[in-house]
Formats: sequence, structure tokens, C-alpha cells
Amino acid sequence: MAVYLVTGCAGFIGSKVAEMLIEGGHVVVGIDNLNDYYDINLKYYRLDKLKNFGSFTFYKIDIENYTALETIFKSHKFDAVINEAARAGVRYSIKNPHIYLSTNAGGTLNLLELCRRYDVPKFILASTSSLYAGQKMPFNENLPVNTPISPYAASKKAAEMLAYSYHYLYGLDVTVLRYFTVYGPSGRPDMSIFRFIKWAMESRPIEIFGDGNQSRDFTYIEDIARGTVLALKPMGFQIINLGNNNPDKLINVIKIIEKYIGTKAKLVYKDFHKADLYETWANIDKAEKLLGWQPNICLEEGIKKTVEWFKENWYWLKKVKI
Repeated sequence: MAVYLVTGCAGFIGSKVAEMLIEGGHVVVGIDNLNDYYDINLKYYRLDKLKNFGSFTFYKIDIENYTALETIFKSHKFDAVINEAARAGVRYSIKNPHIYLSTNAGGTLNLLELCRRYDVPKFILASTSSLYAGQKMPFNENLPVNTPISPYAASKKAAEMLAYSYHYLYGLDVTVLRYFTVYGPSGRPDMSIFRFIKWAMESRPIEIFGDGNQSRDFTYIEDIARGTVLALKPMGFQIINLGNNNPDKLINVIKIIEKYIGTKAKLVYKDFHKADLYETWANIDKAEKLLGWQPNICLEEGIKKTVEWFKENWYWLKKVKI
């Protein structure tokens, strides 16, 4: 039985990773600052599910607070730290760039330093496909990601570089996971699939930034969490893509949503945002080779599961602001 620290445990990915670890028989210490970047009720929903497990301990702490973090490292002996805490969202990072650097880079540095001081052997960093802007697809991990086009992507690049420096200087085993457009039940309301489903269920127009032909490598939450858990094994320093390896256009996503909700949506087209990527596509050869990982859930099945979750929880989801 291992003991893991999962930061951002009330977040979309962090909560599912924590749940999967607990179900695997491990002890999870979770931290989250429960900020209000999006509707806090979603975070409480995820956190309440985790609190039902006896092997879960929660601390309301910000990873920017080094002193508070250190008290946790003094109280627990961790086998690994999984850093899912981050300021997310490309567009919001343009409006509030400073908090992205202080959380995504500074907070990561705090965790790395505490891993060094308290002899934690393994560190997993959640990173992003947003780093691949301007690169040739399908994106592989060897591409030079030196031209981030948003403060969000730049802050994640900084975190990756800090993680490598701690591997090089102190021998910390580090795996950087670049996630590709994660979706699924209890997802983030600033992400397209959540918004599209909610708007469709409310019979409101669906807003699309662009012509709808832009594509994403949509990856189901359980596949992402499973890949993250598999990455806990020692591998030195590795950067690994976790994606579906099968990009789909936004317009096709909407058609699938219409199918399972049983309604025809009205579409409203808006200008494509300069900081967005027009398309993403993950090369996952490395994940297959090093982790034995492949995605199991196709887009249609994943959207079906997500729509079902919406319907089961609509009594409170209808109040969630997006």
C-alpha cells in the first residue's frame, strides 16, 4: 500500500486520479485551494465523493503556500507526488497572466523542492497539448515546444523545465504527462463538451469560436486517469502524451450530443481566438511503449456516458454557471 499526494484533488482530472488510486488499495492525501475559477459546486461534488473513502485525507491548501505545504510533507511519507493543481484555461490566462505563472510554475517549484527535501522518489507533472502550437501533427514528444502562444502554455513549459532541472540535479524520477482535451462526467464547465451539452439541454444556442471544423484529440477522463496511474513507475525523466490519437471536429461533437440528448441545436459562430490551436492530434507511441497504455473509450461512447451523467445530475447541474 503506497501513499500518494494528489494536488488539485477537487479538480476534474485530479479527483479521478485520486479515486482510481484509492480503489487500487492506496492511501491518498489530497490538497486543493478550491478557487472559484469555475463554479465551485462541481469541485464540492467531486470532493464529497472522495471523502466517502476512509483512505483519503483532504487539506484545503494552495500549492503557492510553501509553509503550509511543508507541514503536510512533515506529516506524511509520500511514495509519489502527482501534481494536478494548475490554473487552467488558455483565454483566461491572457486576462490574468500573473496568477498562471505563480501557480503553474511557482507552485510546481514548491512541490519539487519539498520532494527533494523529504526524499519523495517520484513526481508526476500534468502538462498540456497546448505546448504543441505550430508544430507538425501528429504531435510527438520530441518536437521543440519553444513557442507557447498563451501565458497558460508558457507557464506549463516553465513547470516542465523546472521538473527536468530537479531530475538532473537531484535524481528525482519525473514523468511529464501532456494531456489532450480531456472530457467526461463532472468535467470543467469552461471546456467545450460540457458547455455544448448544457446549452443543448437548456435549448440555448451553442457558441462556437471558429467555423466548427477545428478539431481536438478528445480524450475520456477515465483513460487519462488510468494513464496517469500507470506513469507512477520509475522511468527516469520522460515526457509522455496521453491522447485519443483520433481527432474529431467540433461540428461532429455537436452532432453526437444532439443524438443522445434528442434535440437539434442552434449554432452561433464567433471569431476564432488567436491563442487557440486550430487542431490537435497526439502521437501516443511512447505511451504504448512505456506504459502499455491505449485509450479505451471512443468519442461517441464518452459523450454518451457524459450526457447520461448530465441527465442523472441535472437537478443541480442546471444551476451551474458557465
